[in-house]
Amino acid sequence: MWLYSWQEIVMMTAAAIVVDWIVGDPKWPTHPVILIGRWIRWLEDKLRPKEKGAAVGDLPHARTVESAERLRTKGIFLTVFTIAVSFGAVLLLILAARSIHEWLGYVVSTWLISTTIAIKGLKDAAYLVYNPLRSGNLQDARKYTGYIVGRDTGELGEEELTRAVVETVAENIVDAVISPLFYALLGGAPLAMLYRASNTLDSMVGYRNDQYRHFGWASARWDDVMNWIPARLTGLLLILVALLKPGLSAQRAASAVRRFAHLHPSPNSGIPESAVAGALGIELGGLNVYGGVESERARMGWPLRPRTQRDIVYAVRMLYGVSFLVMGGLLCVLLVLFY
Repeated sequence: MWLYSWQEIVMMTAAAIVVDWIVGDPKWPTHPVILIGRWIRWLEDKLRPKEKGAAVGDLPHARTVESAERLRTKGIFLTVFTIAVSFGAVLLLILAARSIHEWLGYVVSTWLISTTIAIKGLKDAAYLVYNPLRSGNLQDARKYTGYIVGRDTGELGEEELTRAVVETVAENIVDAVISPLFYALLGGAPLAMLYRASNTLDSMVGYRNDQYRHFGWASARWDDVMNWIPARLTGLLLILVALLKPGLSAQRAASAVRRFAHLHPSPNSGIPESAVAGALGIELGGLNVYGGVESERARMGWPLRPRTQRDIVYAVRMLYGVSFLVMGGLLCVLLVLFY
């Protein structure tokens, strides 16, 4: 390949999974995704200056009113420039590390790939909600659920809190596991970080509200494109996990993907959510509330039983099951390449 051989990339990707299993997202040094987020916010402020005096008025985040076409043009620039800077910065960092020592290049590349995935981070976030639920502390469960979802959580009961967490874990098996690994295998750490920048753009500006409908259009569409193949790979992996794990139904998972995935507003998120719902025999989707406004989301899966807090554990096990399958595949590839 252009930076490392494919054998080297496979080894570093496998090592990155192990690093994430063990370490997760360290508090130091500053996580690259946090740096990307700061860059996006800074560049947005430069492209869309806040209205004079708006910080004191009723709309603290009000922006200068511009035409839809101009906002889309600026949004395209934000998207292209951000992913280019993310790719270029990582490439230069790896080249600098390699110039010092070849093994330092391997270490830096492996660490950078590990920062683009979040297997342990997803598990930890899910268990921040599960543990209070298990002890009957709904207040803390609602608070921690609010950290990982955009919907209002102040009045949610156990079933709805469980749904929110399971949906988040399922959707992020694509965003935080399979997509970054897919791009790491295609182009090493620089391409994996380009994907992470794309996903961060979508999470920060890819909304269909008045503020970002036009400015975030390019970021949202680009993220859909980047996730298209990985989302479908994730669906297959989840079905395989359901086939291998007792108590889960691979047949229901596959049927749910065929029947419900296309109902999701995202062309990609419906695949993992419907697969997990089908495998567990529960229903995901339904009524959410955002800032006091009700929003009905497509319902996926069949409500064969009520949702319980244990479904959070099952969803996390499916997350790890997918990562184990990927690791097994990488080890098989390495055996074939070297022997």
